[in-house]
Amino acid sequence: MEEKKNDVIEIKKNGVVEVNDEFTLKLSRTYEFEGEKISTIDFSGLDDVTAETMIKANKTLTVSGDVSVLPENSLHYALVMAADCTAYPIEFYKKLKPRDAIKVKNMVTSFFYGEE
Repeated sequence: MEEKKNDVIEIKKNGVVEVNDEFTLKLSRTYEFEGEKISTIDFSGLDDVTAETMIKANKTLTVSGDVSVLPENSLHYALVMAADCTAYPIEFYKKLKPRDAIKVKNMVTSFFYGEE
């Protein structure tokens, strides 16, 4: 089996180095959370998601009263999954502006439905 490699590209823009790869999400703004400034999120933890992780996210939604026919397409589910596979808790994701919340949702759902 061929092992997939992530291509990491450093882009210098006005003296700032940005790292781009398939698992790095650039936010539309910088957020401050618990003393940390966050402008990108590393989603490489999505590679470690299992069916058990998905079941846990479904249970979280059910307990909160959020019921969906296709939970993996809901914003709440995507944010719960993001919290489980990144360095930031659900409280961080719930404070994102709509544009960035949708970026997170798209990152998670496109990972689930993307081609291999």
